[in-house]
Amino acid sequence: MHSYIGIAFMNTKKSLGQNFLKSKEAIREIVKSAYVSDGETILEVGPGKGVLTRAILDAGARVIAVEKDDRLTGFLSERFSGELSLGRLVIVNGDILKKEPSELGLERGKYKIVANIPYYITGSFLRKFLSSPLHPSVMVLMLQKEVAKRIVASDRKESILSISVKSYGSPKYVLSVPRKYFSPEPNVDSAIVLIDHINKDFFTDSGLDENDFFKLVKKSFSQKRKKLANNLPCDKSKSAKILSEMGMDKDIRAENVSLDGWKRIALALRNDIIA
Repeated sequence: MHSYIGIAFMNTKKSLGQNFLKSKEAIREIVKSAYVSDGETILEVGPGKGVLTRAILDAGARVIAVEKDDRLTGFLSERFSGELSLGRLVIVNGDILKKEPSELGLERGKYKIVANIPYYITGSFLRKFLSSPLHPSVMVLMLQKEVAKRIVASDRKESILSISVKSYGSPKYVLSVPRKYFSPEPNVDSAIVLIDHINKDFFTDSGLDENDFFKLVKKSFSQKRKKLANNLPCDKSKSAKILSEMGMDKDIRAENVSLDGWKRIALALRNDIIA
């Protein structure tokens, strides 16, 4: 009983970026977007006080919940003692960025991620799990609204982040979640993003090396207001010739190139990237 009472008055840790979701609508939308169904495995990151955990369990899934705050893992263990004893829930105390999917018993494409992660680890978190050999099939994330909009390129302007995500899956902006639906209230609004159909087909089908591809994209966005021809890792005449052969405007900028366009450029410059 003491844990339940104490948790209501527990101070959040700013160092962990803790903001607890309290919107029932957002919780329903997260579970719906993840297509949570009976018997499947969900990796929940940042379960907090277990509000979303409860909804996922109620949908019939088995949950592996990773929580960095040991005060909360103790509370969760008490709140969900029944589910723990039945093996429907596993609670892991630790930093998700230091945990490998294999440590958690996860297999490639046979689990989904639901995460309300601290916003400051968004980039590292996406990179870790999208590029992992043991990647999930689906990710549903609560992100800072502006980051969510960048991922889906809602203004039709691509970025390193949007191209990185799209090369592994299909991102969709699901729902805006105002800051008032969190406790304590953060300084920014949030949004739910679904990344579906996660795989490495983009690289295996094209024969492109992941590191080489992102090396090209990163260099090309390094001065994004400059024309792309001036940022590619080859001389300007070759850049202009490649863009022309691909039917791209000679003055095109990196933000205006689609994922397919980046694939074609990377294939044309394969030797230049490696050099």
